[in-house]
Amino acid sequence: MHIAIIGAGIAGSVTAYKLAKAGMQVTVIDRFDTGQATDAAAGIVCPWLSQRRNKDWYQLAKGGARYYPEIIEELRLDGEEETGYARVGALSLHQDAKKLDAMQKRAEKRKADAPEIGEITLLDEHKARQLFPLLAPGYGAVHVSGAARVDGRALRNSLHRAAKKYNARFITAEARLSMKTGQIAVTAGKEEFHPDQVVVTAGAWAKSLLEPLGYSLQVSFQKAQICHLQLQDTKTENWPVVMPPNDQYLLTFPDGRVVAGATHENDTDMDTNITAGGVHEVLSKAIGIAPGLTEAGLTETRVGFRPFTPGFLPVFGRMPNHQNLFVMNGLGASGLTMGPFVASQLTKLIAGQETDIDISAYDPEGALI
Repeated sequence: MHIAIIGAGIAGSVTAYKLAKAGMQVTVIDRFDTGQATDAAAGIVCPWLSQRRNKDWYQLAKGGARYYPEIIEELRLDGEEETGYARVGALSLHQDAKKLDAMQKRAEKRKADAPEIGEITLLDEHKARQLFPLLAPGYGAVHVSGAARVDGRALRNSLHRAAKKYNARFITAEARLSMKTGQIAVTAGKEEFHPDQVVVTAGAWAKSLLEPLGYSLQVSFQKAQICHLQLQDTKTENWPVVMPPNDQYLLTFPDGRVVAGATHENDTDMDTNITAGGVHEVLSKAIGIAPGLTEAGLTETRVGFRPFTPGFLPVFGRMPNHQNLFVMNGLGASGLTMGPFVASQLTKLIAGQETDIDISAYDPEGALI
């Protein structure tokens, strides 16, 4: 069976890897534009403290955290050691003791069906700073040992290398879809072919891609700017990720690299400009939480476009009217958390296997006009 996958972010990459490993002929097409959400993102895998009440969203996020060790081990067995993933724990900060207490109770309650949370510990400001020395005074924390961080670019690249070991083909070109003699035709640059199945995992770019087939997918995007900082002579590879009470985050990687993010820019054009206002917002919030970053070098700012579908709930599955067309979209700011798990469910659907969860809530038809 020949399967064409359009979009090589986290969703398309896991799908390609799993299907190629299952023995299918896989062709992946992507322009690899600057702005791909996966390429820009560094993710925190810690969904259990979220106050979002949408149970369908939480099912995917929780499933994503549980699934990560499996996919990382699978990649390791295929020779991929540099995945950008590490279980380092997380600190969820607050200055209000009552808020910390409520946070701890919420995590304990959710541990009943998510033992991968690990140990949940309430820390005073001194113990929190022992784990992340750059923090400002006054912040207590709930520490969750099972949380992890992931470098989206590194994980994507490892998935591509692994997929190629199973003969997946990657084409850097603009993809177009059309109908030819009752079949979906895929054009990649000057090449045209008629695969048995087509999977569209094109994120914020999916709407225009699907329009020639008569679909109007309701997908919007949010621009994110993410700053990479460099600390000198500091071992940061085992520092926990930091989740402040604002909408930002901090996470660290080996060799003193610190990632601070991110802006949440709505109603913008799809431009990849790094703006002074965006960088100022990220850095001012980061330094407010961790004044120890003041002397860090600013090495890079990345821009990505998070895709959202209606109700901020991802959609994935078979499209109506075309039994051989599948879509996965709308992962939003949680793309790196839930993306591999959702892709694993999509690959089971494509392969005619039973999914691990009831996927009816994520029917793509709910995102069509």
